[in-house]
Amino acid sequence: MRPMEVGVFLASLGIKDAVEAIKKAREIGIEVVQLQGAVRRNYYDQGRTDEVRAALEDNSVLASAVCAGYAGESYRDIQAVKETVGLTNPATLEERIEETKRFADFAAELGIPILTTHIGVIPEDRNSEDYRRLLGTIGLVSDYCRSKSVMFAMETGQEKADLMVAFIKDLGNDNVKINFDPANMILYDSGDPIEALETLRDYVVHIHVKDGKRPTEAGKLGHETPLGEGEVGMERYVAKLKEIGDKGPLMIEREGGADRIGDIMRAKALLEKLRDQV
Repeated sequence: MRPMEVGVFLASLGIKDAVEAIKKAREIGIEVVQLQGAVRRNYYDQGRTDEVRAALEDNSVLASAVCAGYAGESYRDIQAVKETVGLTNPATLEERIEETKRFADFAAELGIPILTTHIGVIPEDRNSEDYRRLLGTIGLVSDYCRSKSVMFAMETGQEKADLMVAFIKDLGNDNVKINFDPANMILYDSGDPIEALETLRDYVVHIHVKDGKRPTEAGKLGHETPLGEGEVGMERYVAKLKEIGDKGPLMIEREGGADRIGDIMRAKALLEKLRDQV
């Protein structure tokens, strides 16, 4: 894999079956993918992991990471995110910890080095019970990931970058890193993505490339756009990645749209152009 190889989050293709999605990724010239949560449920949980392994090997596609997601999560608005996403709600916590461990098992079985997820909104009060509980939870799951030789990476966006840094420092766990998504900083109106990347640069181990526009109504999220049509600023983003020396894959994420594959192919062409500029 060449430095800054352009890849795709497999769910972005809009193809339900993972094996067919891997084939499609290779067909459109993509050689690195991130696997979504449904792949674990539909293959690993059914004793069919070898089918995913064979699809990756037969199509010469590398899996850079697995993304953990949980049943019942809602991104309808900010309040729904706070109540349902990740590992913050005590009512779903025990079940989701076990789910996260299964994701780590799945990644380990395929030799995939990184498990990413939205952990939920980090409480701003670092002395609160909720904050301390989240520290304990992430410490527990990241230690389990370490036991499987898998790195645990929190996805950005739902809080400001400086709070994420403080959280990592409070954890004191070198197996907790960052999956950086610039558009989420826009969608949640949580800061400038380029400034956030600078703040988080020492912790970033996996990169998403997505675009979007900021919310226009309090309590709501912004909306995603095709790459290059939002407010991230792709030239600035790729230039900043080069500046901080990130050589990992640029993983396109496209969550909606009527022409996902077309959007992905156009995004790939744009990123390759920006990557290859001197």
